[in-house]
Amino acid sequence: MAKPEAALPFYIALAGPTASGKTAAALEIARHHAVEIVSVDSALVYRGMDIGTAKPNAAELAAAPHHLIDIRDPLQAYSAAEFVRDATRLIQAIHARGKLPLLVGGTMLYFKALFDGLDDMPPADPAVREALSQEAAELGWPAMHALLAAVDPITAQRLAPADSQRIQRALEVYRITGKPLSYFHASQAADRANSPANNLLISLEPVERAWLHARIAQRFDAMLGAGFLEEVQTLRARGDLHPDLPSMRCVGYRQAWEALDGLWPMSELRDKGIYATRQLAKRQITWLRSMAQRQVIACDQPDALQQVLRLVDAVLRERSD
Repeated sequence: MAKPEAALPFYIALAGPTASGKTAAALEIARHHAVEIVSVDSALVYRGMDIGTAKPNAAELAAAPHHLIDIRDPLQAYSAAEFVRDATRLIQAIHARGKLPLLVGGTMLYFKALFDGLDDMPPADPAVREALSQEAAELGWPAMHALLAAVDPITAQRLAPADSQRIQRALEVYRITGKPLSYFHASQAADRANSPANNLLISLEPVERAWLHARIAQRFDAMLGAGFLEEVQTLRARGDLHPDLPSMRCVGYRQAWEALDGLWPMSELRDKGIYATRQLAKRQITWLRSMAQRQVIACDQPDALQQVLRLVDAVLRERSD
């Protein structure tokens, strides 16, 4: 198993589900401390995907240096291993510049890979993967999800029944090794116990889920009003993108692509997009709750930003004593 990076200097990680207020909290920290922000978001890496990813605007980007935004074309993939490599390099460089690295985002797999190291799992097996694809074509991904639940209920619980990429990978690992994906994840516990983290993980989590659901609906409506559908049409017009790419599987983009393909009426786009985003938020919260080291801030409280800042100030003061 690849171990987590032990020599990283201190950094702050700010995580939370979509629409929980991460950008506002990060900018509040940036107003009071000399930070550089490292995006921990598998969608913000893509150029030309601005509206549907709620990418920070020009004023927000100008508030502090930002990294790992617009670093890939939507045709390219970006893996957790690449993120760990890039984030490790950036944390060290930011620290060397006398600034505080502030990692902000909602891609929990990236956070977990950085905190815990990467699992020593088998590489992709084209033959097994093709066999799984053929089974999925006959049975459908919800049925494949049910197969996964029978052999690896822990992994299946955190995956949506339509998350084809991760369901396929989990089944692939099981068929190659005879062990569930969760086995490899669980085997990291001893390493975590022996590798104290040199970071502060702040988790923005709502007390009332309805608050988050209302913000998700408001954000999706705002994206539609800002030209999200036109953004997807522009991406489609390139001619080299397709719905099986990781970029086009991002929440919102997938639903818009399917609507433009005529798989269901365009009038259903809003409801399907909001539902998919709510499911994403649910999975993100499940991931966060598995991270015992996190410091939780109730993001639906009126003084949430002040709470975040007080926590950061207290930790930095303690470190300077």
